[in-house]
Amino acid sequence: MFGPIEFILAGVLVGFCVGITGVGGGSLMTPILISLFKIEPHIAIGTDLLYASISKFCGSLVHAKKLNIVWPIVIWLALGSIPASFATTWVLEHHLSQSTHYKSVLTMVLGVMLTLTGISIIFRAQIEKFFDRFRNREQANMESEQHALQHKRRYIWIMGVVLGVLVTLSSVGAGAFGIMALVLMFPNLPMIRIIGSDVVHAVLLTAVAGLGHMSSGNVDFSLLMWLLVGSIPAIVVGTLISSRLPERFIRKILGITLFALGLNFIVNPVKAKPKPVETAQVVMNQHTTHSTTIV
Repeated sequence: MFGPIEFILAGVLVGFCVGITGVGGGSLMTPILISLFKIEPHIAIGTDLLYASISKFCGSLVHAKKLNIVWPIVIWLALGSIPASFATTWVLEHHLSQSTHYKSVLTMVLGVMLTLTGISIIFRAQIEKFFDRFRNREQANMESEQHALQHKRRYIWIMGVVLGVLVTLSSVGAGAFGIMALVLMFPNLPMIRIIGSDVVHAVLLTAVAGLGHMSSGNVDFSLLMWLLVGSIPAIVVGTLISSRLPERFIRKILGITLFALGLNFIVNPVKAKPKPVETAQVVMNQHTTHSTTIV
């Protein structure tokens, strides 16, 4: 059995990675909870969503104070992602949760998202270099930014819908995929404004998805509390000392780890355990039938 100390240490590990590299929150916490602590996938995903929302909230305040947020992007992303998250939660609760394939579906989606996230982290430099070809060397002025926003609202909304479904199913993708898609759609937008907008949207989406899972009973509040106790101080410490550590090397290790974990979840998804209550009920029914026959 694992207790508060182990959960706090897991929070410290994940928080430290987030502080140093800026990634690893949802993508690292969920597989740790499932693989190491043997927590059920739906509980791990639901708890991690609320964990991500709370832990990213402080970062969103910093971006808001520094005016790094493009609010129209956040709004149009949320218009797509929040209804999609509600719809996905409804389907999970009313249709998939009673299926024997429930855990398999969740862990396979998680595996795919982790694999893609790992690849994006490992090859981040090459990906940014590729996107740099589309990026204008001169910073775009406000008029061109407004023009781009007006003509790409539909694509932002569609991107929000995709993120809403994937994040609700796996708790992974709000950060890495959101940033990449925004970079591709807005090549002239400064990176800091893309990151700020993505962080704020991630807070909203993970909060809504987490509350949806909470309504289904998929959140362990005791676990959530201990993870936050460990991670919040570690995020601060990791951020403060990040300039002194080999961030690129740590990113490579994190990317390879996530890639390997993702492949493992795809190949070996968590399967539903047999329900002992139902088995006992069948045995009782058989015993009753046998007694009736004898009488």
